[in-house]
Amino acid sequence: MKGIYSIFFVISICVIVINFPSNFINSSENTMPSKPIKKVLEEHTLKLMSIEGVIGTAEGLCNSKPCIKVYVIKKTRQLTQRIPTTLEGYPVVIEETGEFRALPENQD
Repeated sequence: MKGIYSIFFVISICVIVINFPSNFINSSENTMPSKPIKKVLEEHTLKLMSIEGVIGTAEGLCNSKPCIKVYVIKKTRQLTQRIPTTLEGYPVVIEETGEFRALPENQD
């Protein structure tokens, strides 16, 4: 009977060791984007813009890789907590810009 438990224990450990790396690699922080960044922005911009203090979103490059930029009037802890750090595999970067204002039409 001890032999069966020993075999079961060894098999269980092997299964855990074999599956651990794939579970770790496939965490939401490390997944490769499955959609183009433009599509991800289209799907999430409305929700991001509904957060008070967010004034824009854009595609960007972060460390030479595509990322999503979220522009805010003032970067606060509350905004940082409400805005995700990744969206569908793309990193999200918050940039404090102040308010955007349209320039007057006649600037001659």
